[in-house]
Amino acid sequence: MHHRPNPIRGSRRDFVLGAAGLGLAAALPPRFAAAQQAPVITRTVPKTSEALPAIGLGTFLTFDVVPGQRREHLRGVLQRFWEAGGRVVDTSPLYGTAEINVGDYATALGISEELFFANKIWSTGEYLADESHARRSLDLSLGRLWRDRIDLMQCHSLVNVDVVVPYLHAWKKEGRIRYLGVTHFENPYQAPLAQWIERGNLDFVQVNYSIFNRAAEERILPLAAERGTAVLVNMPFEKARLFKVVEGRSPPDFAREIGATTWSQFFLKWILGHPAVTCILPSTSNPAHAGENMAALRGPIPDQAMRTRMLRHMETIQGFDRIAQMPWYPDKRYVGIIARSQAELRART
Repeated sequence: MHHRPNPIRGSRRDFVLGAAGLGLAAALPPRFAAAQQAPVITRTVPKTSEALPAIGLGTFLTFDVVPGQRREHLRGVLQRFWEAGGRVVDTSPLYGTAEINVGDYATALGISEELFFANKIWSTGEYLADESHARRSLDLSLGRLWRDRIDLMQCHSLVNVDVVVPYLHAWKKEGRIRYLGVTHFENPYQAPLAQWIERGNLDFVQVNYSIFNRAAEERILPLAAERGTAVLVNMPFEKARLFKVVEGRSPPDFAREIGATTWSQFFLKWILGHPAVTCILPSTSNPAHAGENMAALRGPIPDQAMRTRMLRHMETIQGFDRIAQMPWYPDKRYVGIIARSQAELRART
């Protein structure tokens, strides 16, 4: 194996060159190197050719913990993620205490500068073109993550997007952020997402995409490939609803052909089979589940024939076609700032 610096970060982020042009394997502590023989699957950022591991970590709800409650499991999630080769962490000031927890543990583990932080901003300002609120949000995020700049700053759910995106361009020019993008997680907003990709001045777009919800294949993914826009994928597990549908079942035997031995690997590998996808952002608060997710970062990638076979298998499972009618996170309960606020609001109304 050969070591070489990342083309953007230089010595701050080393990767190990993988075999057969599959990509670059993220450098791991020595005690894990022997256990991780297969190269990490990476995808490049079209605008710069920077290589990123193709599976990242989302933090919505899962990293939101009420202050004073136990949170050591989140350190375990981040550590397992890092040790398995993960680098891209997506968070937001709107995710309760998630940003604080990510920053605290990344700093404690000594890996903050090696992570690729994808953050977000939700800003309206006091009046039209008021940048003060947006700058306060950026400064707050930099402090919480203990960084001098953010790798990727995204306009959260297209809020005030016409005003915020120019701010992002200015911050990129100033060196406060490295990349910029826009996000959403609902199908009706994929049309405006596509319009922003068509303008050609985005580095990243973040969109919902899964084996169940394939709407992004219509415009977002083809446009991103055409315009050289990197794609982050949210909701790969449909907020745990995919797991509910396959509860009590084992993945089909043919999934072993692509190295998928768990359902999480099955669902993630299916997404990785689309070449326009840069990085997937599964979320979890369970260190063991983080390890399962990251196992999909190695081994074969399904071709289109295999992806079709995987989809056809899911279509035989009762309830798969009704996932959209199910509540988010069935049988799961995340007790954090967001959940507490929602409960208080329901109590008042």
